[in-house]
Amino acid sequence: MTRKRLCYILSLIAYFGMPIGVLFIKSSEPYILGLPFLLFWMVLWILIGSSLMMVVHRLNPDAREEAE
Repeated sequence: MTRKRLCYILSLIAYFGMPIGVLFIKSSEPYILGLPFLLFWMVLWILIGSSLMMVVHRLNPDAREEAE
C-alpha cells in the first residue's frame, strides 16, 4: 500500500468516525468519565481525528516536498 493511499484511508476514517457512530447510539444513559455517552463519543472522535490528521500530515509525500 502506498503512502498516499494510506493517507486517504486514514482521512476517511477520521471523517466518518463521528457521524457513523452517532447513528448507532440509542440513548445517552451510560455515563463515561462523567459525560453522557454521545458527548464522550464526540470528544473522543475529535481527539482521534486530530491524531489521525497529524499522522496523515507526516505520511503525506506532498507535504514533504513543500517542506524542503
